[in-house]
Amino acid sequence: MKAMIFAAGLGTRLKPLTDNMPKALVPLAGKTLLQWQIERLKAAGITDIVVNVHHFPDMIINYLRENNNFGCRISVSDERDMLLETGGGLRKAKSLLLGVGSRKSGNSNEPILICNVDILSNIDLPTLLNAYNPDEMGVVVVSERDTQRYLLFDEENRLCGWTNIATGEIRPASLAASPNSLIASRLAFSGMQVLNPRIFDCMDEVVEKKGDKFSLIDLYLHITEKEILRAYIPENYRMMDVGKIAQLSEAEAFAFSL
Repeated sequence: MKAMIFAAGLGTRLKPLTDNMPKALVPLAGKTLLQWQIERLKAAGITDIVVNVHHFPDMIINYLRENNNFGCRISVSDERDMLLETGGGLRKAKSLLLGVGSRKSGNSNEPILICNVDILSNIDLPTLLNAYNPDEMGVVVVSERDTQRYLLFDEENRLCGWTNIATGEIRPASLAASPNSLIASRLAFSGMQVLNPRIFDCMDEVVEKKGDKFSLIDLYLHITEKEILRAYIPENYRMMDVGKIAQLSEAEAFAFSL
């Protein structure tokens, strides 16, 4: 089993802390955000991990080295030349993800667990992994909470689109033409997913349209008519996006409660 932690972001919402350090190394309840994620994965038996870097990349690389990778096998996907967003970042890490924990790169059928460094939650990772179906493209963790942007699902909890309720935008265009025909629920994305490694085979057409820099949502919306991505709604789910300076005290209390 492999995992990737998205840790390359600029951390703009956490300024001025991130003027001098990457978001991943922001301290919270006696640990860095990155340490919280690594230890959570390790507790679930996931020790083959890729971390992407961009903002103050050497600080993260040195931090991992100084802490002996927290007892895990951690590879760094270096995006210092260009921040590639989530989809582009995953694509760049392909060789690391398909090679981590195996002798032959690209010879793995194991799923990939992906999480954001700045989202804490009480999700039970083994239960999430059990929800993954290797015959499908993956599962995305979602919840019923208020936000402006939602993922849209049909009656079988299959991803069929995305909407921004503030602007009224619905994607893809085929769904926007007749939204009531498919949409059964709208749920907020929680920054975590388990993906079939076949996802890399679906990226070329997105790269042709958008270049190397694209989001996972762009990728998902491109493949919804061909591939199955299902909603996963954890029981008694609690999560927190550690996104703003003003939220750090609340986030610290949340972290201690996990």
